[in-house]
Amino acid sequence: MEGRVFDIRRFSTHDGDGIRTTVFLKGCPLSCVWCQNPEGIAWERRPVWFENRCIHCKTCAARALASGARMVSGNVVLDTNAPEDWERLIDLCPSGALQMDSRVCSAEDVMKEIRRDLVFYHHGGGVTLSGGEPLLQWEFALEILKQCKVEGIHTAIETSLYAQQDVLEYLLPYLDSIFADFKIADEEMHKKYVGVSNEQIKKNLKFLLESDKKDQVTVRTPMIPELTACRDNIKEIAGYISGIYPSAAYEILNYNPLAEAKYHLIGKTFCFKENPKMYTGEQMQEFGQWARHGGVQNVIMEL
Repeated sequence: MEGRVFDIRRFSTHDGDGIRTTVFLKGCPLSCVWCQNPEGIAWERRPVWFENRCIHCKTCAARALASGARMVSGNVVLDTNAPEDWERLIDLCPSGALQMDSRVCSAEDVMKEIRRDLVFYHHGGGVTLSGGEPLLQWEFALEILKQCKVEGIHTAIETSLYAQQDVLEYLLPYLDSIFADFKIADEEMHKKYVGVSNEQIKKNLKFLLESDKKDQVTVRTPMIPELTACRDNIKEIAGYISGIYPSAAYEILNYNPLAEAKYHLIGKTFCFKENPKMYTGEQMQEFGQWARHGGVQNVIMEL
């Protein structure tokens, strides 16, 4: 079985306990306007140009057969819709500035990279599947998770929960930790800024918080200025969680301003004209208080 992977990040400390290897699976059914990994949204593979690697040799523009790469004001501009032989142009690029945004690989290919970090997993680390949305490639994800369990590797997943419940039922026996996003409580706002209804997400969250793995679930809300970092939103999400399982772990994630730099790679515009700053520790503490007022007992915060 093959899947599409847009990154494998080693020595990660933010995607679960210990030192982890995070595998980013390509494709997502959501369209969050603030997405932290915009290169992972589209299912289609596409070429990208990294300006910081480019030596401006103009090879790609000179050798392009369908004008897929051209020079504009000294920079490379790609037309990803052109019927170009992208693999050929990528091979011709001497600096690695031209690359595909993902690769097709087998579960065993992924496991070979995971095994390079086995020494770290003995001290509380493991493997985390992220994305994109890993549930979109659930069969591929399942093969990786099964092999990890055979080899005694701790497993985790970062997911929006936007999938059919039976997909979760297939994967749950092979997961040690589940990090589930609940971004916006209001359904109409969720449709507007995330692109889909939150009804299925809420149903799946209820299923998880009523399962025998409820203590392995951490519900997460990223703090996005004016969109999610609002008293009513946090309290409503907390109220929904506490109404199912008051002891559930609820994590308030600080805003990450680094995502903005990725948008030019995929030809999209970031949702903020002026990129906001991360929240202060005092502001994060206030968000945590709002969550506690909503009834959640176990609040986790990035300060």
